[in-house]
Amino acid sequence: MRITTTLAAAAVAATGALAKPRFVMYFDQWHKDSLPDHPVTAGVTHVTTAFADSVIFNSGTWYEPFMAPDQVRLLFDNGTKLCLAVGGWGQSTGFDAAAKTDETRQTYAENVAETIKRLGYDCVDIDWEYPGGNGEDYKRVPNSEKVWEIEAYPLFLEAIRKAIPENIELSIAVPARVEDMIGFTAENVAKINDIVDYVNIMTYDLMNRRMSETTHHTSVNGSLDSIETYIDRGLSPEKINLGFAFYAKWFTTESGYECTTPTGCPTALLENADGSDSLVSGAITFEASTYAGKLEHAVTNGVADEELGGQWWWDADEEVYWTWDTADLIARKFSEIVLPKKLGGVFAWSLAQDSYDWSRFKALQAGVKGMEQEQEQEQEQDD
Repeated sequence: MRITTTLAAAAVAATGALAKPRFVMYFDQWHKDSLPDHPVTAGVTHVTTAFADSVIFNSGTWYEPFMAPDQVRLLFDNGTKLCLAVGGWGQSTGFDAAAKTDETRQTYAENVAETIKRLGYDCVDIDWEYPGGNGEDYKRVPNSEKVWEIEAYPLFLEAIRKAIPENIELSIAVPARVEDMIGFTAENVAKINDIVDYVNIMTYDLMNRRMSETTHHTSVNGSLDSIETYIDRGLSPEKINLGFAFYAKWFTTESGYECTTPTGCPTALLENADGSDSLVSGAITFEASTYAGKLEHAVTNGVADEELGGQWWWDADEEVYWTWDTADLIARKFSEIVLPKKLGGVFAWSLAQDSYDWSRFKALQAGVKGMEQEQEQEQEQDD
């Protein structure tokens, strides 16, 4: 039987032990050419390979990793947990089919469990990011046709939790924009809180191509609002991982408009009527291979929005708004969110996307060390 949240809290109180802060790093299959060495990855507690297609577990088709699990482990400290992420952006089809009935949920869960066992993973991360609607397919399959997913979502997670061994961790990735938290009602969050080991809140992409005014795609205030919403809906702070993105986003602004403020500038039409990309916005990673050029120019000229805690720049020549995270803002998120809210950890997307100078990766590393020191001080005070 799994230890409930209440029993776990009692155990901590009795022993005085505190769980080690989580430092989760996604490792995606599209960026694996420039990988960090051990001094950079030191301290990472979980590496989550992404993604296994959500569809294959409906049929029992074998998943084959893009890199051998033993090879992935060599990139990290001994004891770092290896996790498998299932799904991701645009991967709702497999989850829709799996969540329909008790029978389909059971089949899917058993296939996930068998894959974890066969490949030797320590944890599984379910990236059904938009249950209930607002996913990549929101124009093709309207939210009105996805209402049933709201009730099915925790049942789906519960089936996986029961199928996998007790020592295998179960986590989920969830949206940060309140408008997208359709499946994360207070009732559902209370259920999820008792099912999963931790939750990766994607506190980035807070601006997307469905919007018509500029705002930071990641910021201190935006991240705090997301975290507080989930806590208010019943998610335990110690189960929350705050998310960070190793990429910048850019958005074309309205032609002829002079954008002089950190937020609130009108944009061009970023998405077509059918939901497809109008190709006037995008993202660029902080990789050595992509940094030189427009991204480097934006970073060089970047301006800190001290009030909201975001980095931005408007390119007047190109009429393009840029938004990204910096090492300093990452440090602020630790001091203003992670520590005071007593969150359980952090995560980032993704491993190889900060290879230009690893500055964001190192800022996370330093922040997690600060969490450990805070725990040690609290432990000393309690003793």
